[in-house]
Amino acid sequence: MEACIFDQAQATTGSSPQDDDTSYQTLAERYSVTVEVKRSKFVTTAWPIDSADQALQLIQSSADPTASHNCWAFKVGDQYRSSDDGEPGGTAGAPILGAITGEALDGVAVLVTRHFGGTKLGAGGLIRAYGGAAREALRGAPHVEVSPQHELLLEFPMCDIGGVYGMLDKEGAQRVGEESYSNDGQSVQLTVRIPAAQTTALRQTLADVSSGRVAVTKQ
Repeated sequence: MEACIFDQAQATTGSSPQDDDTSYQTLAERYSVTVEVKRSKFVTTAWPIDSADQALQLIQSSADPTASHNCWAFKVGDQYRSSDDGEPGGTAGAPILGAITGEALDGVAVLVTRHFGGTKLGAGGLIRAYGGAAREALRGAPHVEVSPQHELLLEFPMCDIGGVYGMLDKEGAQRVGEESYSNDGQSVQLTVRIPAAQTTALRQTLADVSSGRVAVTKQ
């Protein structure tokens, strides 16, 4: 029987898994709530987001040009921004952002639109009003846990296809597209998607099932 041969140097190449690819809590859907503080109405809308660009687009499209102020904040990964939109510095955007981080959420944008009711709230009152309105929306909205996903490109000799496919099915790895083959038909390429937290374990299992013949590259 012909030996199963593969380039061992190639089989050890590829990106290392990220150590910070952990699950996080975000909102399951858009959520709105209105609170009134000394006749000023604070209309809060919160969204789950995937990027800063998406957050800014949602905020801009939902801001009320007739309102006194449209204050907002968002956080997605290491990116975060906030705006006081004419309120005294640090009295609106920062408390909204503080509500997001205080609720241990990520991938979230919050817009708090104020319709002035005729009574000034002062700096402390504004901080409490904007932060409180944001917290009420974030606590009222349904939450969901998100597990970051990795796409991995696998390359392995044809003789390992049965063992590799069986292991992938057992581990619940999702195949992305169809496999491809080398010109000589001796090796297979396949892209799979798995939760990021499982990447290290999957790499080790692939190495065990193939005696190190599976090359794994993170996409």
